[in-house]
Amino acid sequence: MGTKVQPRNAVLTYMGRIEMYEGFPRFVFAGTSVTVRFKGTDISCTIRNHRFYNKMELGVVIDGKVTKVPFDHKEEDITLTLAEGLENTEHEITLYKRQDATHYFEFKGFELDDCAELLPAKPLPKRRIECFGDSVSAGAVVEAIDCVGQNDPEGHDGTFDNAWYSYAFITARNLGAQLHDTAQGGIAIFDNTGWYHAPDFIGMETAYDKVCYFPEAEGGYTKWDFSKYIPHVVLFAVGQNDQHNEAEGDPDINDPEFRERWKSAYKKIVLDLRAKYPKAIFVLLLTVLCHDSAWDDAVEEITRELDDPKITHFMFTRTGKATPGHPRIPEQYEMAEELTAYLSGMGDDIWN
Repeated sequence: MGTKVQPRNAVLTYMGRIEMYEGFPRFVFAGTSVTVRFKGTDISCTIRNHRFYNKMELGVVIDGKVTKVPFDHKEEDITLTLAEGLENTEHEITLYKRQDATHYFEFKGFELDDCAELLPAKPLPKRRIECFGDSVSAGAVVEAIDCVGQNDPEGHDGTFDNAWYSYAFITARNLGAQLHDTAQGGIAIFDNTGWYHAPDFIGMETAYDKVCYFPEAEGGYTKWDFSKYIPHVVLFAVGQNDQHNEAEGDPDINDPEFRERWKSAYKKIVLDLRAKYPKAIFVLLLTVLCHDSAWDDAVEEITRELDDPKITHFMFTRTGKATPGHPRIPEQYEMAEELTAYLSGMGDDIWN
């Protein structure tokens, strides 16, 4: 038997919205992670996975090198080898969720080789960011690097998804910050709009205050305790999918009645978050994925109407113009570099 590391062991560090389900941490949002440090040669993890669609893969960072572990889904505990035959020195391993709501899982712990030695956890960064967004923020299809500036490859099955390379995570790493990536592919502001359905179309108005935000999961919806994580910076990147309505025809942001209703719902979420995070800087934005500039105009109107110095509107150089398909890794880095510069320009005081 190897050295078992239980999920509640104090040497582990977690990042992301995590809840306990039947005694184990449950990973739902893309990028949610657990990190362990040890001296040894081998490491595996045990999870209980719940699949909805796409192929299953876990993200792993081994001493700074990003890799992945594909696995066959089973509705039971499974043990996956993360690394073996490592040099018998100190290592840092991060296990993270590459994909959004294609699946979720309970983390049951790590197992190390017989002679391994657990090492104290490094503290998480003091700087904290939260990103509310859609598939771009979740890192969907980023690894289809042969399709930069092009539509997504046909039949992509989740194997190109990697939250680690979303602009949100790159920006957080650039700035030395934690990140909660509260993002889901296809999500819009309103329920019954956008592309995310599980099984009904779910909007950010339902998802933003949840840990589990899809009703078909075991236990259904579960609320997030906002006191567990107070960000210094909030990125709010919703609006890309809002022109789609599966049930009644597509909304038109240039229709005055819909525009006001949409802006009102958007502002309601932002203001609720603003009340929960009174010291945070809010950055409203859309990404470089192609979209009608009328949505950017609406976000600018929201910013002016809220008239709050802590709520800003940021636009990338190529907002809405760079690609008809999901931004790939180079385009995600492009966004991250511009956003990093924008936040850095606000000075260090925003992190106090």
